[in-house]
Amino acid sequence: MKRRWSTVIGLVVGVSGMLAWSSSGFSAEHGGKEHGGTTAAPTAAKEHGGTTAAPAVKEHGGATQEHGGQAVNVEPSAEQIRQSIRDYIALIEQEEGAFTIEDEVAGTTRTLQLDQVHERVGKTGELFYSCTDMKDAENGELLDLDFDVDASGEELEVVDVRIHKVGGQPRYTYDEQDNRIPIAAAIQ
Repeated sequence: MKRRWSTVIGLVVGVSGMLAWSSSGFSAEHGGKEHGGTTAAPTAAKEHGGTTAAPAVKEHGGATQEHGGQAVNVEPSAEQIRQSIRDYIALIEQEEGAFTIEDEVAGTTRTLQLDQVHERVGKTGELFYSCTDMKDAENGELLDLDFDVDASGEELEVVDVRIHKVGGQPRYTYDEQDNRIPIAAAIQ
């Protein structure tokens, strides 16, 4: 009997360790000079500004209520945010035949193909965000788009998409109050 309990305890400790380890994988790209917000990993690259904070560990998904207690709001995982962005792009491609975005600086509509969603995910205010690398289908130019995702409803919803960089050159940055600041060279 003693041996069984030690196995169960070892399993619980092992699972607890996995949960703690997996929650540390939630990192943020936005969290330095370009974007305010929070990041879960203190050592994460701080490209966009902000502070560091540990995310909630998600066991069942969504708001949870266990054993008749009060509901607890649980934030979506970084992978859920990334998947919502991939799903959004796929839906636009399915409905419209291609993913396009107005490039106001270049004065054109760009047709883009997804290369990758960045691993890093962050949060600014109530919105989560991540970046994508996308290629212009016409000229092969690489663009970095920022996607804002709202998690306040029943489902994750992409609520804003912006061209952040073209050919590695940023078009805007963020101040300490998370206001978007155009970079002068980008708008000339």
